[in-house]
Amino acid sequence: MNVLERGESPMPMFTTITNLIEVMLDLTHCIIRFKELSEQYISLDTPELVTATTHIPITVYWMIRSVVTCSSILFNLIGMGHEYELSSLAHKINNIHDHLKHHLDLCNRHVEEKKHIEAYLTLIRIMDTPHLDNIKPLKHLIYLKDDQLPLYESSTKNRVSIDVLKKKIVLLLISDLDIPTQELSVLDQMYREARENPTRPESQYEVVWLPVVSNPRTTPWTTENQIKFERLRNMMHWYSVFHPSLLDPAVIKYIKEVWHFNHKPLLVVMDPQGRIVNTNGLHMMLIWGSVAFPFTKHEGRSPLERGNLEDRIKDEKYICIYGGKDMEWIRKFTTTAREVARQAEIPLEMLYVGKSNPREKVLKCNNIIRAESLNYVLPDSSAIWFFWARLESMLQSKLRYGKSTDEDDPILREINVMLTYDGNDRGWAVICRGSKEWMRRANGDTVLTSLDSYEEWRDEADERGFLPVLNERVEANRPPHHCNRLILPGSSGRVPETVVCGECGRLMERFFLYRCCTD
Repeated sequence: MNVLERGESPMPMFTTITNLIEVMLDLTHCIIRFKELSEQYISLDTPELVTATTHIPITVYWMIRSVVTCSSILFNLIGMGHEYELSSLAHKINNIHDHLKHHLDLCNRHVEEKKHIEAYLTLIRIMDTPHLDNIKPLKHLIYLKDDQLPLYESSTKNRVSIDVLKKKIVLLLISDLDIPTQELSVLDQMYREARENPTRPESQYEVVWLPVVSNPRTTPWTTENQIKFERLRNMMHWYSVFHPSLLDPAVIKYIKEVWHFNHKPLLVVMDPQGRIVNTNGLHMMLIWGSVAFPFTKHEGRSPLERGNLEDRIKDEKYICIYGGKDMEWIRKFTTTAREVARQAEIPLEMLYVGKSNPREKVLKCNNIIRAESLNYVLPDSSAIWFFWARLESMLQSKLRYGKSTDEDDPILREINVMLTYDGNDRGWAVICRGSKEWMRRANGDTVLTSLDSYEEWRDEADERGFLPVLNERVEANRPPHHCNRLILPGSSGRVPETVVCGECGRLMERFFLYRCCTD
């Protein structure tokens, strides 16, 4: 009545009391959540929980004091004089709530980390355990929530059950949202061929795209990301997870740490019993296509040795493969090589393969060579990329079969040398006849100098053979000082322990190189 007699409104006081009650309720809920923390994942001696627990008694004291004060004021309604006290109590309770909420967040983070570790270890156990079929491993890889259908079928635009993969060979395509179009097109071509001939043994597999983003449950998922994801998903003719959030953080950790995913796409092969038989069949696919089915690790010799690619070269013709992006050298080399072949009366075919990263300069060289009819060229940038991708895939395949150095493996040594030349901007060339007669690879200046002096060794070549004598000239013309380099992408997978220089035969030193994608 005292307030009403003075003509003052009680509403400001009621507002202050309401604010205090709200912060008390928030604080109460916060204390309750501490009690709800699972002892399975957080013990009573966890530092974050110990710190919070020591503050709870004083918190309860201030809660009781606030309740008594509110009760007294509401009971007596004794004027505006206690509004300051109410605001002070609300401020105090709010500060206590913020402090406890901070420690509650730390405890929840601790619990999530424990759950994450447990899920990760469970996944390792599941993937290493024999099963009757592949459903259980797949369900642990792809998170199932509320019995929702986890897979998306591009051809029908429908969600489907994971049971469509039961007892099938499953190729798990793992990438981020920046999957290179070249790898995608090669896999797409192979998959289309399999679907067109479904009765063939090598067609008995399915592909599932697992898009790996940093952490799809905590990282903000933008509209731009969703558009990009859906565009990629609709480009693929195979299955995809319906959304990247269906990959648990523990699964992403497993993919990165066990399967060694590092930006570059992987094609992990799971057999009908759920066993991982190859952590990256992409290299075999690039080399062999559908012939690589079922993409398992072969016993004994590697596929490179079981079916030598060199046998496809016609024995009666000389084949010259060369690369680089110096158009002036290309003109000199092709003109000289064709003239020497004419004088030596040997059938020579030449193919320009550019560089592994066919940017503007390489494509320009390709167009000039085609326009001037200098020799054969690969039809487009995809074909150029595919040539070098197969070389790198051969390297990875060799390393996967336990070859760590090129000293005892001639194929690995040749691949390393080819990739070494690609790491330099200058031209290079190799000439072969059939699968047994080869000119040692040489840089552009060396091979051009050797061909320029053809008149000096022409008679000897007529007597002993063109390539044996050319090899001797190449060796004699190699420069005493040189600097070769082998550049492999940081995400390419395994790397050789040692690499021998293609020029002098000495072991090359290993350095770290960081560079932008310059042309």
